[in-house]
Amino acid sequence: MAIFITPLRAQTNSSDANRPNAAGSLVSAPPDSVKPAGSSGSGTSSAGALVASGISAPSGYQLTADDQIAIEVYGEDELRSAVRLNADGAVSLPLLGQVHLAGLTLNQAAARLTESYGKDYLVNPKVNVMLIGYAKRRFTVLGQVNRPGSYEMPEGSPGGIDVLEAVAIAGGYTRIAAPERISVKRRDQILRVDAKRLARSGGKSFRIQPDDTITVGESIF
Repeated sequence: MAIFITPLRAQTNSSDANRPNAAGSLVSAPPDSVKPAGSSGSGTSSAGALVASGISAPSGYQLTADDQIAIEVYGEDELRSAVRLNADGAVSLPLLGQVHLAGLTLNQAAARLTESYGKDYLVNPKVNVMLIGYAKRRFTVLGQVNRPGSYEMPEGSPGGIDVLEAVAIAGGYTRIAAPERISVKRRDQILRVDAKRLARSGGKSFRIQPDDTITVGESIF
């Protein structure tokens, strides 16, 4: 795989301010149909509080702005919340107000909320935090593709997708495209990718990350 990294002299424009909210299709179930994560059918916790259904997050996944989470405080139905992290990575919760959770895993977020509720409000609280919707992450494809533009990362791929999949999402190559001359702008770097060689390698890949800009070069022949 031919990948070369060169510094990008021009300053990049941050796309954080334009990052859209989490997918609207991933919402918490209504109170009369929620169920414990990882189970089938509806159910209750040992304390009698219904538990919202979450989605499977990668191991060690860290929460980020615009992620949507469900919070359960067992035995305290009035504290149950389905909230979205704001641009600062915080959520607004009953009793606690603003709590910063971005950068924490789900278990770490649960531990922070357990400590916060137990400090001043509840005795031995048991808190569960589940991811119910990823923040939508986008990438851009320019140059010699049939549908250049900005696209959302597919659901279930919060960490990125293969460069060949990204090109396919953008409609594939034009007839004058040069797959061996792809550049990927990532923060302050330019990565050179030979997608033609990758396609032939059978297994090797290059991952496109959220906020990457892919430019497919034009054939010189």
